[in-house]
Amino acid sequence: MAHPSQMGLQDAASPVMEELLHFHDHALMIVALISMFVLYIMLLLVTTKLTDKYILDSQEVEIVWTVLPAIILIVLALPSLRILYLMDEINDPHLTIKAMGHQWYWSYEYTDYEDLGFDSYMIPTQDLAPGQFRLLETDHRMVVPMESPIRVLVSAEDVLHSWAVPSLGIKMDAVPGRLNQTAFIASRPGVFYGQCSEICGANHSFMPIVVEAVPLEHFENWSSLMLEDA
Repeated sequence: MAHPSQMGLQDAASPVMEELLHFHDHALMIVALISMFVLYIMLLLVTTKLTDKYILDSQEVEIVWTVLPAIILIVLALPSLRILYLMDEINDPHLTIKAMGHQWYWSYEYTDYEDLGFDSYMIPTQDLAPGQFRLLETDHRMVVPMESPIRVLVSAEDVLHSWAVPSLGIKMDAVPGRLNQTAFIASRPGVFYGQCSEICGANHSFMPIVVEAVPLEHFENWSSLMLEDA
């Protein structure tokens, strides 16, 4: 989750989010270089005779300010397209989970199991246990095995929602009557928080998402207990 006074993105918990962090730093460096170059040119215009018409109207300068932006766009576009392809690729998932948005909670169905499904509601502030986070904790977490490809089918029952977990690099719209899909691999154990990222009504800010990544044997024990309770 985010920390107070945090300036950057959340720590990556999936390979896709690691790629997004690298691309963010890559793009930020290019933007910083462009800004410094433009500032340098502006200072030259103020302090020197760079306004000479023979310099500003030269063919060489026109070639530079036409070709240079094109090169910068290519440098940004190629890694961006690569990440978009990685985010869209779903290869042989080990587990498929259907996440359904409601006003104002999420329901999860583990489609590889016959009767494994539950609703996930936000825990009210007065019921929080010590150490739990306000507006982020739920009564039932979406538990997944770590280091396993997970496919998430996302839809909505009533209005537009958005299933988003920043640490996993996921943000997928939940559209009524449409089934969208995304995938992730939790690269480390932990509890990862998200929230609905589409304004969906009065209680939009009270339908958090909690994904808990655990080792495979712990996940099997959890699924067995959930099936017994069902």
